[in-house]
Amino acid sequence: MTILITGATGHLGGAIVAALQQRQPISNLTLGVHNLAHATKYQQAGFQLRQIDFHNETTLQQAFQDIDLLIYVPSKSHDSFSRVTELEHVITAAKASHVPHLLAMGFMADQANNPFDLSAFYGYLPRRLASSGLHYTILRNALYADPLAPYLPELIDRGHVIYPVGEQALSFISLADSAEAFATVATTPALLEDGRTYTLTQSQAYTMPALAEVLSTVSSHPINYEPVTLAEFEALYDADHEGHMLASMYAGGAMGLLDEVTTDYETITGHPATDLTTFLQREWSNKH
Repeated sequence: MTILITGATGHLGGAIVAALQQRQPISNLTLGVHNLAHATKYQQAGFQLRQIDFHNETTLQQAFQDIDLLIYVPSKSHDSFSRVTELEHVITAAKASHVPHLLAMGFMADQANNPFDLSAFYGYLPRRLASSGLHYTILRNALYADPLAPYLPELIDRGHVIYPVGEQALSFISLADSAEAFATVATTPALLEDGRTYTLTQSQAYTMPALAEVLSTVSSHPINYEPVTLAEFEALYDADHEGHMLASMYAGGAMGLLDEVTTDYETITGHPATDLTTFLQREWSNKH
């Protein structure tokens, strides 16, 4: 079975590659990368690399030749138009290359009324795949838990969580757990069900006071909840021009659109996802 993973040099893509290595020989794994210079470690480890440009269907068709499964991790762009255009090129190339099955990354902020900047793309993804004629499966992630660990020093200094979501809750999954689910579905025919969507979450969602309590326990510092406004949050975290995108995501959270909890992860792997406290304690102790 030949599996091609896009975004292999990114956070989730790299974690999926690592998880697949536990289940498949390297000879079965092909990595689609935009910049080959960023994949030197993979090349040295013996992986086959194929250069791709999401906006060039010719390179995509060449990369998608003779593969059994395409794991599509979207590129990191901040607007839905770019990602929808990218997806259209992926679908066209996958059909031209006769890709048997596509396993795609989704995100739970995909509701029709969600103000998140990328919700249009994540809502478009399942609908477009359903009309594409391709065989596909979608793994729909909750919020990544991983950024909370490096964010902790700032929260300790502030003394409070500032996410502008009011009384609503947020649901999380770690990159490692998401990657395990991707690798398990990719290598288990019974789970790689055509048209199936799984939603990957931990076993509970957290209100902001509950999240603050977890962060206090992990850091051994008192942290409470004092939200800022959406405009203030956008201004605080706009150094990389991501402020509006992040604020729009938490605007969806304030509407109760990011609190979904499912048992899909346990269905896939046979065990619950790592709970938030355990995950953060491990990450925090590794750094300190």
